[in-house]
Order: sequence, then C-alpha cells, then structure tokens
Amino acid sequence: MNSIPITPAGYDGLKEKIRELKRVERPDVIRAIEEARAHGDITENAEFEAAKERQAFIEREISELEHKIAWADVIDPSEVKTDRVMFGCAVVLQNLSTEDEVKYQLVGPDESDVSQGRISVSSPLGKAMIGKEVGDEIVVQAPGGQRRYELVDILAG
Repeated sequence: MNSIPITPAGYDGLKEKIRELKRVERPDVIRAIEEARAHGDITENAEFEAAKERQAFIEREISELEHKIAWADVIDPSEVKTDRVMFGCAVVLQNLSTEDEVKYQLVGPDESDVSQGRISVSSPLGKAMIGKEVGDEIVVQAPGGQRRYELVDILAG
C-alpha cells in the first residue's frame, strides 16, 4: 500500500477522531448494550441489536482510522516549494470560460472539503494540477463537460 499524504492538521484530526471514538463513543455503546441486556431476552430486543450494530460500526471506524494513521505521510504545507503545484500548496485558478478565480489548497483525501477551499490531490482537478507551473493551462473532464483553467498563482499552504 502507498502512503497517504496528509497535512499536520489533518493528521491531528484523525488522531482526535480516534480518541473520541475510544473515550466517548465506545464506552457509551458498551453502556447501551449492558442496559439493553438488563431488559431481559436479547433475541427480540431491538435496543440490543441497534447497540450491537453501533458497536460494530465504531470498531470498524477505529480500525479504518488507525490504518490511515499507520500509512500517513505527514507533509507540512508551509515547507512546500511553490515553483510547481504539489501536495499542500494553495493555488489560484482562473476559469477560462467565466474568468472567475478560485483558490484551493491541495490536501489528502481525508481532508478535502470544497466548501472550505480544500481539494484532494487524488481528485480529477488535483491530479491535473500536480507538477504544473504558473501560466500553465489545466484541462479537466467534469460531468458537465471539459473545464479549462489557467494556473494564476502557487502559494505555500
């Protein structure tokens, strides 16, 4: 398996999510299971079944997050060079059809949030930008058709 690029903030967020699951969610669901068991026959106890399903979900989530942390390649965006687009940098793009400008930071898949201006390096636009320089044209095939951008600026993340 390849390493998963992630910013320090994203890495800390994954660790915090694991802590929350282990310290709050897991004990809560264990209490819910014990409480449901106290109601008697568990073979037809919907509360017990729901709590067991929740427990399985929490354990899968913890396992998945621990796997991501184990394979994480933490890259500090403030140390990224800005001569070419690479993970962690921020970019300013101009849509060549509308002339609108947008700013995005390239982050790992677990950190992407377009509404916050963070896109994944593994997204079609993220992949198309990697290695580009200021002034380069970026062409991306989107569901609504081809989109063309000009790379206006590269900034440290």
